[in-house]
Amino acid sequence: MAQLIVRNLEEPLVEGLRRRARRHNRSTEAEVREILRAAVGGAEPRPRRLGTELASLFAGRGLSGEIEELRGHSARPARLRG
Repeated sequence: MAQLIVRNLEEPLVEGLRRRARRHNRSTEAEVREILRAAVGGAEPRPRRLGTELASLFAGRGLSGEIEELRGHSARPARLRG
């Protein structure tokens, strides 16, 4: 495998990459690889499962325990304003 070194990146850019990597539960290096693959038309990233997506949304937000499943509540359709 080849290596690539990129110098003189602005700190806000690096911090943005770190945040994006955390959202996707990857290292910053893995996140940059995915961005580069997508930019040059390489392999598509694997689709993520719903549970993984939800977990990444709430990672680092202070939720440490399991969330109880609600049963016995009827579902209602969303009311959209338009």
